[in-house]
Amino acid sequence: MATSSLSSSSNMLQHSAFLGKSIGNRKNINFLSCRNAHIYVSRCALADSFQSANEKLSSSLLKNQDVPNIFGVQHEKEGFQVPNKRLRIFSGTSNPSLSQEVAGYMGLELGKINIKRFADGEVYVKLQESVRGCDVFLVQPTCPPVNENLVELLVMIDACRRASARTITAVIPYFGYARADRKTQGRESIGAKLVANMITAAGASRVLACDLHSGQSLGYFDIPIDHVLGEPVILDYLASKRISSNDLVVVSPDVGGVARARGFAKKLSDAPLAIVDKRRHGHNVSEVMNLIGDVKGKVAVMVDDMIDTAGTISNAAALLHQEGARAVYACCTHAVFSPPAIERLSGGLFQEVITTNTIPVAEKNYFPQLTVLTVANLLAEAILRVHDDGSVSSMFR
Repeated sequence: MATSSLSSSSNMLQHSAFLGKSIGNRKNINFLSCRNAHIYVSRCALADSFQSANEKLSSSLLKNQDVPNIFGVQHEKEGFQVPNKRLRIFSGTSNPSLSQEVAGYMGLELGKINIKRFADGEVYVKLQESVRGCDVFLVQPTCPPVNENLVELLVMIDACRRASARTITAVIPYFGYARADRKTQGRESIGAKLVANMITAAGASRVLACDLHSGQSLGYFDIPIDHVLGEPVILDYLASKRISSNDLVVVSPDVGGVARARGFAKKLSDAPLAIVDKRRHGHNVSEVMNLIGDVKGKVAVMVDDMIDTAGTISNAAALLHQEGARAVYACCTHAVFSPPAIERLSGGLFQEVITTNTIPVAEKNYFPQLTVLTVANLLAEAILRVHDDGSVSSMFR
């Protein structure tokens, strides 16, 4: 016990002596602090110089990038900037070729994702790279088979949400169920609103859609939605045909598409407008009644958002020929092409059928009069503007 007490007392005395020495020798303490501060400042200076050099290297690389000038307008920020690593694009299985084009226009590679079906048809999705803190864009049109592609989109959104993505934008070049946008009779479902709710509930932060069937569908989403129009691509192609403005007339195949056709005509050298009046007896069944406007001796350009079975547009084309139209062009953004659309469109009524690749056109559905244009540049520019907090609507002014 005595030895233990002596040892303990000795330790306390040594500790007190050390403390006294340290407190009394403040110059040593200050010197150590200054030396640590000097090391810290040196490290910061080294980091700043490395960052500055890295920024110079990055800026020189950016200046040498060969990036196409989409629409002939400057990007909203100074020059075109290559997207950083926080911008990720993933593709579903419904239109991978369009997704690849979009990524190519932006100088990016598609994100790695595993999508498969179980034996019972269930969809399995797994992201094969981290998206934590990233702005994720999922390119997936809900085209036929509509229900499978829609569920796949929902599962992709959920996978990104659970992987802690900062924002999730559903890029939907073709929005299925868009035609179910109102109640025309009792006890009908408004499917467009239901699908909008499902996309929101799955965890999407924003939607980027192309040529919705009607304007009111924009109001069905409780999250921000950007509306991209496919008409600039079609207008540029028609301009290359060099048809005289005096010979042109833009035709709406039904009364519901008058606003779309009027806007199209205004941008097409302010061409005159004609309207086909029809009565529909059932879904995908229509009967043309009469024509409002003059098409005699002119090139008629019919404009619609989609061609499904081609019943409406084929009946309208037959009427235009009866009224003396010299040639008939059919223009649409979405080539749904449900049977018997191909037989009707290739039957000789149309000089040319012009559409875009929002929906992939199967090789068996190609026919001589068909022209498919790409909207990848439109979608790529819209994605960049969304990511950079720029204006999407200014693309179409």
